[in-house]
Amino acid sequence: MQQRLGVTIAALVAAALVHVSSAAMAQGAGHSDVRQIELTEKQVQGVIAAQKDVAAIFDKLQGPPPDELPPKVLAELDAAAKKHGFKDFNDYDEVVGNITMVMTGIDPKTKAFTEPAAAIQKEIADVTADKTIPAQDKKQMLEELNEALKSAQPIQFPGNIELVKKYYDKIDAGLN
Repeated sequence: MQQRLGVTIAALVAAALVHVSSAAMAQGAGHSDVRQIELTEKQVQGVIAAQKDVAAIFDKLQGPPPDELPPKVLAELDAAAKKHGFKDFNDYDEVVGNITMVMTGIDPKTKAFTEPAAAIQKEIADVTADKTIPAQDKKQMLEELNEALKSAQPIQFPGNIELVKKYYDKIDAGLN
């Protein structure tokens, strides 16, 4: 239970990071929901290849990314994305968002996929039932899970699930 919970929290953190970078890049787009797209193998491979470059740029920032990234950082992110076959960082970020949506529904051990809302509901039930989690931690975890549940969308393109499963280990290695 504790290990599975850690994976879920890691997935939520990854989703939050994608959300933060999406929100920073959207700059007035009006919403930060991920627009689902049909992924291609080339896009998934591009994300895997770009992970180190993009992480290195974000690592230069002190603390969490600000609401609006400095133009120099945006230019570096665009360059890193273009180097790996994306139109710009927004294009890369949209693909990452779609990959992350699928990743949150994949069990790391069995590689079985569960729709994000169902997986989050199960985690809510597991956290609620777990008597070993301190009350304050449990409250925070449940708040985060309920917030994630509000924005959970069914996967619109089933082919994305199989594509992400195929590259799951490489994607996961890049997130750690």
